Parts: sequence; C-alpha cells; structure tokens
Amino acid sequence: MNSSLVLLLVALTGNVSSTALFEATERNCSLSPPYLPSTAVNSSLQLRDLRERMLSSNVSAYIIPGTDAHLSEYIAPRDARLAFMTGFTGSAGTAIVTPSKAALWTDSRYWVQAERQMDCNWELQRDVYISSIAEWLISEVPQGGKIGFDPFLFSLKTQEEYKMSLESSNRSLKSMPGNLVDLVWKDRPAIPPDSLIRLPDRVIQRSWQTKVKQIRNQMKDNPYEPTALLLSALDETAWLFNMRGNDIPYNPFFYSYTLLTMDEIWLFLHTERVTEELKVYLNASCSGPFCVQLKSYDTVSDHLKEYVNSRPGIKVWIGTEYTNYALYEVIKTEDKFMTSSYSPVLTTKAVKDDTEQRILRDAHVRDAVAVIQLLMWLEKVVPAGKETELSASAYVNHCRSKQKDNKGPSFETISASGPNAALAHYSPTAESNRKLTVDEMYLVDSGGQYLDGTTDITRTVHWGTPTAMQKEAFTRVLMGNIEISRTIFPSGTRGVNMEMLGRRALWEVGLNYGHGTGHGVGNYFGVHEWPVGFQSNNIPFQEGMFTSIEPGYYKENDFGIRIEDIAVVVPAQTKYGHNYLTFDTVSMVPYDRKLIDTSLLSPVQLQWLNKYYETIRTLMSPELDRQGLYEEKNWMLKHTEPFAESGSSSSVCSSTLTLVTLAIAVLYSVAL
Repeated sequence: MNSSLVLLLVALTGNVSSTALFEATERNCSLSPPYLPSTAVNSSLQLRDLRERMLSSNVSAYIIPGTDAHLSEYIAPRDARLAFMTGFTGSAGTAIVTPSKAALWTDSRYWVQAERQMDCNWELQRDVYISSIAEWLISEVPQGGKIGFDPFLFSLKTQEEYKMSLESSNRSLKSMPGNLVDLVWKDRPAIPPDSLIRLPDRVIQRSWQTKVKQIRNQMKDNPYEPTALLLSALDETAWLFNMRGNDIPYNPFFYSYTLLTMDEIWLFLHTERVTEELKVYLNASCSGPFCVQLKSYDTVSDHLKEYVNSRPGIKVWIGTEYTNYALYEVIKTEDKFMTSSYSPVLTTKAVKDDTEQRILRDAHVRDAVAVIQLLMWLEKVVPAGKETELSASAYVNHCRSKQKDNKGPSFETISASGPNAALAHYSPTAESNRKLTVDEMYLVDSGGQYLDGTTDITRTVHWGTPTAMQKEAFTRVLMGNIEISRTIFPSGTRGVNMEMLGRRALWEVGLNYGHGTGHGVGNYFGVHEWPVGFQSNNIPFQEGMFTSIEPGYYKENDFGIRIEDIAVVVPAQTKYGHNYLTFDTVSMVPYDRKLIDTSLLSPVQLQWLNKYYETIRTLMSPELDRQGLYEEKNWMLKHTEPFAESGSSSSVCSSTLTLVTLAIAVLYSVAL
C-alpha cells in the first residue's frame, strides 16, 4: 500500500496507531501493483530455479516441510528450506510448489507473520491438515501427475496420511531422496566449524550404561520381540548418552542417529567432531554390549540396510512420530519392523527420576530471579518511554546469563506489546520493534537453558490502567491456569481429557485461544519436549512428568494474554482413593495483580492463588537473599501479598467444573 493510501485510511478512521500499523506491515496482493512491506522476501528466483528442477524430475508438485531429517520442531539454519523458499520463518508450516502456483499452510499462530514475510508469489492457506493440502493438490495437479517429496523430511505417519488422502485420485507421491531445494540453494549454510559434540559440564543424570540397560530391558519385555531399536529424534540420542551439542539454535543437540541391539550399539554422527575424551567416554575402542561403535552420520541408511539383511529374524523397533520415511523405506518389509508412536527412549525420558525432578525445580527458582528482575526493571523504566520490545528481550536474557549454570536462552524470546502481543509467537525485529508504554499490555514469553534444566515462562502485565475487557480476559485466562493446576486426576489420565479446564472460563463469555495448552520440558533439552502435554497425540500423565500450563487469549490488532507456568505431576492425597495425581507449579513468578479481578475467582481458586504466592515467598526469599538482591526481594514480597478471601464469588464453580470435566474424561477414555 502506498503512503498516500495509508494517510487516507488514517484520515477516514482517525486511528493512527492501529490502522496505519496494521495496513503498513502486511502485504496486500489485491492492489495494483501489490503492496509489500519491507519484511517481505522476494521469492521469484527461488521459485524459478525450483520449477526448473521439478520439470527435469518429472514432478507436477513439490512438497516442502518446515522440518529436518529428524523431524525436529526447532531446526538449524541449513535446514530452513521453507524459510529460504517463502521468507516465512515460523516454526510450523508446509509449502507446495506447482509449475504455476505456490502455497503455504500454517496455523493461526502464524497467519499475520506469514502475511508480513511472504511476497505475492505465495497463497496463504489458513489450515494445517494434510487432508486440506491433499484437496488443493488434487485441484492443481493433473491426473496421473506425480507429487515429489524428500523422504528424509516425512515421518511414516505423514507419508501415510498423504497417501490415503490422495488415494483414488490418480495422483501419486514420488519419493525423491535428493532434496530439490538444496540443489537450488546456492549459499546454503554449512554446519558451523566450531560446532562441538560434548559431555555436559557435569554429568547430572543416570550413566549412559544404566540407560542403555533400562531400554534393553524394555526391548526384552516387548511381546513383539524387537532385535534392535532405531533412534531418530535428536533428543533421543542426546538423552541416551548424556551428550550435548550446538547444531540447533537454542537446543543442545547434535545431528545423530542410534541403532541399539541387545549386544551392540552404533552411533551415527559427524565423526570428525568426536574428541578423544568422547571416544574414551563411549568405550569406542572395544566391541561388546556397552561399547559404542562410531559411524559416519551419512551412512545410517546403508548400515541399517546391512543390518536388516544380515540374518533372519531381524525386527527393528521404530517410533512413527520421529522416524523419517527414508529410513522406513529401508526396512519396510512387514516382518522386519515393529512400531509404536514413540520410542521407549522418549517415553522413559518423559518421566524424571528424583534427582532430575529436584534439579529441574532448582533451575526454575534461579530462572525466576531473572524474570523478577525484568518485571521490576520494566515497572521503573517504561513510564519514561525509552524502552522497547527488543531492549526488554535483551534485558531478561542478560539477567539469565548471570545465573548459575546458564547456557543461554531456550528459545527466541517473545517480547510483545499491544497489537504485536496478539500474535501468539511474535518475536521483535528491527522493523517491527515497538516502544513499551503504560497504555498497552505487554507479554513476555522467555526461557533459559541450564545444565540442570530447561525453563519456559510467560507473564502478561499492564503498567497503566487496563480496560474492563482486558482485566476480565486476563482473569479468565488465570482461572483456566488455576483449574488445570489444581485438578486431581487418576494416574494415566490423558492431557487432552482435561485440556478444556484451561478454556472453560473463557468459553463461558465466548472467548478462546488457538494454540495448545501445554508441552513437556526437560533437563537441559528442548523447550518443547514430547510426548508430554495436552494434545491428542500426547501420552498419559504419570508422576514425575513436567509440563507447561499455558492458556491465553488474543484480540487481533489490540492485545494478547498468556499465562504460562511449568508444573510437575505429583501424587495427590485423596480421602478414599489411591494412585491419584495433581500438578505442583515450579515457576516462581507472581502474576500482575492489577489485571486480576478477584470477584470472578471462586473461593477455592483464590485459596490456590494465595497458597501459590506463599510458596513463591518461601522459595524465592532465600534465593534472592543469597544473591544479595534485596530490592528484588522486596518487589517479590509486595507482589505476592495474599488476596482477601472473604466475599469472593465466581461465575464458574470450580469444584463442579472439575467433577464434570473428569466425568467427561472418564467417558471419553472408555469411548476410546
């Protein structure tokens, strides 16, 4: 949009801050010529070169997922093929290119971001389901056409869903191991030469030999009698061997696969980066059940094929969520493999032992110091009007860097004010950076990597006078957080069956949010650690699991609210039953009192909130004293003063709500 049109809109609406900002930061492809913001990426050359490759490869369409060969959520720059082709840098999306069209599918967290980053060569499809992508393919690809894909970027499940959706359409998938995007990406980044594979600075978990024995016992007990286990997800190998790397930004992982049998271990990695110390640690110079044979990363397919054909009776256990289709193609003879959604490494890693629980709690206490420092500082400086989203992001990460055992942020900080906060996964750039003011809400979602744990916490604040709607929305988001946090449930309950607790107070007034309600976290691993959480493909909760609890609400072009805490699953004391569980919150930062309308909270919700604040005082006071942060301690004490509990009322009866929801959960489980 040209500047005169923007000025005209401003004159007509009288709204400089929202209209001009909104219109100027998103593309408008309906104009002639189209309006593109400075953040949009010109994709014409990439598309031209890719289409030439498609023509020579005899494919009518090419699928570009936003992942890597390990099906990771967070990827290295060299694997950002989706961003290279489209300009879109969100963490979830799929692009498809045909000879005449190009389209991107992504979820509601990223719609505005996509409109800001893509040029008009691309259509935005506001959906993520493979069935939707397949419908588009059927409409754009002629009958008999082949649809190319890189099998290293598809999981078994993804390939099967595409295959079923395209069935009977006379269009077929074509597996193409040589990635076409890589062939046209002339300056594709290499693995950084200083990227290392290392032991943690101190080993704080079970020895790798103990873990190998534990996993082998699960293989031995499995009735399908697997002879080997293939590990493809990066955190699987990192956890099994207590090793870390820095191949992936914000995630301490290194490119690797592992093939584990009852008497041998093969570790596939970039061997030139293995130090003599690591070779000794892994017993790499011997042969035997606890000697790790180091193989080149690129030989995993060949070695897997050799193993599968080595003798009769071979059966490889693979997890369908994280094993890529290229490796599956090697072993797809029916009697050569067995599957589960997740490998036994992922399900075992999800349950923290006593030591892991203790140190992960400790990491959250130290991390809370940094967040308290940020919130106290912003309270002081924002009225002066000099601080921005970027400076706030830098400040909290600087505070974290001063904490013991900190290894940097666990993800790119979400520091968002006003309308930017309405984008659930917005991170500020030089072009989008806004000043912080007392007139707008501010959302900060940040986390740290520590040798003993990974953290993730979100707080939403207002330094001026919030509107009645902002206050009610915040309180209802808080009610959802509390209702999940305080619920008691039978061991083995699935998160999806209690997820509505986080939404119920919002639903009652016609509000909702478009993202998940929680995800697992680990001990110096990824900030989103599967398979724990509240989605349909997460595993049932068990004692010792850690999860985020993060309901929210986002009013487009106005404000955003999210309250995110990390909680651990612990035993619950009940009057009659045994084997019941609940959540214990380990994030130790108070909520913004100014945004809480206590008249909406039920007595039991208010009691929970006061007990939580009492816990913050108990744990944070000695830590802040130990660090000599007395001003921060006084700030914390002020913001955790108990709320008056008498006379509180609520439009949601939480006890009834919990009972009703658990009844639904039980019925749902029986139905499944």
